[in-house]
Amino acid sequence: MTSMKLIKYILIFFWRIWFYVLTLLATLLFSPFIFITILKDSWYPAFYFFARLWAMLILFGMGFIPKITYEEKIEENKSYVFCPNHTSMIDIMLMLYLSKNIMVFIGKKELGKIPVFGYFYKKTSILVDRNSRSSKSQAFEEARERIEKGYSVCIYPEGKVPEDESIVLDEFKSGAFRLGIIYQIPIVPVTLYDCKEHFSFTFFSGKPGILRAKVHKFIYTNGLTLDDANALKEKTRAIILNELLSDLNNKKS
Repeated sequence: MTSMKLIKYILIFFWRIWFYVLTLLATLLFSPFIFITILKDSWYPAFYFFARLWAMLILFGMGFIPKITYEEKIEENKSYVFCPNHTSMIDIMLMLYLSKNIMVFIGKKELGKIPVFGYFYKKTSILVDRNSRSSKSQAFEEARERIEKGYSVCIYPEGKVPEDESIVLDEFKSGAFRLGIIYQIPIVPVTLYDCKEHFSFTFFSGKPGILRAKVHKFIYTNGLTLDDANALKEKTRAIILNELLSDLNNKKS
């Protein structure tokens, strides 16, 4: 290994460690405010405000600069189902950054086991056990309660980050689209372009820089039935996949 490569690995190592230190410090810094705002459901908007500050501190503290393109305006006090691709631990922070519209994350129950962060995540998000039908039913009921309050939900329709980083976009699960149809709220495809390149799960990789995202035109579910869920799923996936492939081709040319 050359000296330049060694220096690069050392810098990446400390930069990666800094992420965990920064996330812990940011969580501890905001924990008094977050702890208070999760005591009552009606205080969730205040929690969301502090969650966005938490996300911004981590993004900018890591040297990331978000750059968001909106093809359609996200309106306050309207409910949407946000459907971004999932590639990195910083996806949640970037989604919090791009939407002032109050949203609730629906995620796998394993996230609730993370020290400190997991406690707040369990209190403020909807956790699902993919192997339990009753857990999925409970998640739909919790989502309904949030939607009736005017909140949005954010679901990563891939369900997980693919272990094979060569996969551009994994297959989608149908939950997000069934939810949008049942409650007749728009699906919002979101393309996160750079999270994998700048902060993948490969430890000795990544770099600070611009994190681009695009909020695509909404797909309205008015009049759709559950029979349309699969077509809606594939339409949403095609929008994000085509955007990712086009971006990859632009980078190569």
